[in-house]
Amino acid sequence: MSPSLSLGTQVWRFVVTGGLSAVVDFGLYVAMLAAGLHVNVAKTLSFIAGTTTAYLINRRWTFQAPPSKARFVAVCVLYAVTYAVQVGINYVFYVAWDEKPWRVPVAFVIAQGTATVINFVVQRAVIFRLR
Repeated sequence: MSPSLSLGTQVWRFVVTGGLSAVVDFGLYVAMLAAGLHVNVAKTLSFIAGTTTAYLINRRWTFQAPPSKARFVAVCVLYAVTYAVQVGINYVFYVAWDEKPWRVPVAFVIAQGTATVINFVVQRAVIFRLR
């Protein structure tokens, strides 16, 4: 992590990156649901695309960290945990609001918001912290 970037700057950059990644994630999710994929398959594939986008941008721009196999593995483990949390939360709300026209975006936002907070805290405090 670059010592020249304040917490506020990192949060702002993380949010911007997350917004872009969420567009990738949600766009693919909706497209795959429309194509008839099961909700969990659609969410899995869109999650992979969104989190890959987020990792690549956050490593270089938000946390300004050089490439590292250890960091990459740590992020993969974090994303595996976040995946389970996000898909689980998304599915619970998706099923709970069956037949509601707003269930897809609201379930997505709740799941994504939870995952975003977990990701930022762990990445800043553990994966990209100053050594």
